[in-house]
Amino acid sequence: MSATMSAPSSTSSAAPALLDLAWRRIGKWGGLCALAIVLVSLIGMPVGLDRRMIIEGRLSLGYLALVWIPLLFGYLVSKRVVLEGVETPDPGARDVFAGLCTGVLSGLGPVLLILGIDNFNLRKPLVNWGPQLLEQLTFGRGIGFGVAAWFGICAVLGLLGSLMHVLSKDVRRVVSFVAYGLLFISVLEAVISDLSEGFGLESLTDAMYAKRGGLTVKSSVILVVVIGVLSILTKGRVKVVTSRYKELQGEERKRASMLLFSGVAGLCIVLPLFLGKIMNELLANVGLFLLLALGLNIVVGLAGILDLGYVAFFAVGGYTTAVLTSAESPFFAPELHFGFALIIVILMAGLTGLVIGAPVIRMRGDYLAIVTLGFGEIIRLLFMSDWLKPYFGGAQGITNVPPVDLGFAVVTGINPRSVFYMVLVFCTLAIYVSWRLQGSRLGRAWMAIREDEQVAEAMGINTVNAKLMAFVVGAMMAALSGAVLAAKVGSVFPNSFMILVSIIILVVVIVGGMGNIVGVLVGSFVLIGVLGGPRQPGLLQEFQSYKLLIYGALLVFMMLQRPEGLVPSARRSQELHQEEFLQDAWLKGEDHDLEEAEAAEQATAGSGAEGADGEGDPT
Repeated sequence: MSATMSAPSSTSSAAPALLDLAWRRIGKWGGLCALAIVLVSLIGMPVGLDRRMIIEGRLSLGYLALVWIPLLFGYLVSKRVVLEGVETPDPGARDVFAGLCTGVLSGLGPVLLILGIDNFNLRKPLVNWGPQLLEQLTFGRGIGFGVAAWFGICAVLGLLGSLMHVLSKDVRRVVSFVAYGLLFISVLEAVISDLSEGFGLESLTDAMYAKRGGLTVKSSVILVVVIGVLSILTKGRVKVVTSRYKELQGEERKRASMLLFSGVAGLCIVLPLFLGKIMNELLANVGLFLLLALGLNIVVGLAGILDLGYVAFFAVGGYTTAVLTSAESPFFAPELHFGFALIIVILMAGLTGLVIGAPVIRMRGDYLAIVTLGFGEIIRLLFMSDWLKPYFGGAQGITNVPPVDLGFAVVTGINPRSVFYMVLVFCTLAIYVSWRLQGSRLGRAWMAIREDEQVAEAMGINTVNAKLMAFVVGAMMAALSGAVLAAKVGSVFPNSFMILVSIIILVVVIVGGMGNIVGVLVGSFVLIGVLGGPRQPGLLQEFQSYKLLIYGALLVFMMLQRPEGLVPSARRSQELHQEEFLQDAWLKGEDHDLEEAEAAEQATAGSGAEGADGEGDPT
């Protein structure tokens, strides 16, 4: 009887539990999600990216730009804040219902957009407001179908996003691996196809990818199974390997690092041999921006100097190489070999770093950033001006820069593989120099200045000289990249050195991880390789029109959620999360003191008992 009476009470208590939700939070996240869908639609991403297929006939990059938004917001609305010392209840039906409500509310965004485009003509203020967007939002099946479909899609996606908190960690891991794996393989379609052609495995890619691009449905199902099984088999093994590597000390750590470096170097040498011109061109562009980022990492990442005019040194390297090697240099044309010109390029870059750095080095913070931004733009305008046109060609630049003749090979822009190998040599040199400087006395001085310049100065560090050295070393690396660019393209123009280059390189350093060489490598390959540079295309060429928007959004997200970058250095993480580290240390210290007190009490009690036994011993 008691059992039958308890069931209705539990059911009745579940209903108020579902009704007792944070409706204001649901309304906020649902409204933001609807607004985000409308904004992404109006900037033209669904229509512009619809040509790139992820899964043939099922999902394009245009639809993916919309459907990930309710999935994310469903995850966020059901995410619980974990507070220190406060018991957090396990996620349950309330969280799933909150995600469902958020998804339904977010469906108002595309629905209102469909109805608005169908009834109003706002094409003049909103360029993408038109029949193409309406056709895509309605899936080509009419207004009624589009309205019902988007309410259903957003509700399901919000529900799935909230379910990620309810599922176990193992299931979440498998789902994440499968989703990211499919996206990764689809994005790298050009690279995988190029490699398969080099290795003679065209039949494999023909079975994986459709003729118009994207994975086939059959290959997608197979990849889901394969990636899911691999995620289960490799569970925890990557963490074990990385933790073992971090625990290595002395000669063992050095030996493991050399093996890892040798493996990466061998891959960089062998891989371009099996790639075509397009992929080698992409790798060469990544290498050029990596060389720039390594130099800026010293200035910003190690020394903490926010240099927004870094492109000035890039321009100095390019124009110095063009003047010294090109026969069409308007005023002075010695036509030197690239090797001899490179020595003068490095000297000119160091001198430029001193000239620019000396008057501004005593400034700090925003003032230093604004002044360096002005210097970078001044140098570009000087190269473009009619005043210096007899020397540098003005807006027409300097053309006919000869290729690099190495005797056994010629490095030219029409052979991107040779350009990549030359860039690889310079990048290796820059990585070695950065690594040695980072552990040197000068590198430690830079990091002390970055953390607190006043304290560093009080400790006896000559901050002016140290910051000038950072400017000079960064300028030399940027000039090397400019010299390679001039030889690769065969000409230099002022418009090649826009201030946008400095901003994109800064984004690469911040996203990758300031002060960490591996982070800069990752940032260069992820951003430049996938999205491309200011004018250089990446793997996703469809993002060319939205590149700056994505860079800006990514930068804001990283600053708010992960300021240390994708691959942060340990020192930088401690600087940015110092308060958290101190709190954890205090808590651990408190626990340690309690353990010591308990041990002392036990020892005292034990000795007292032994003494009592000893006194009562008849022997």
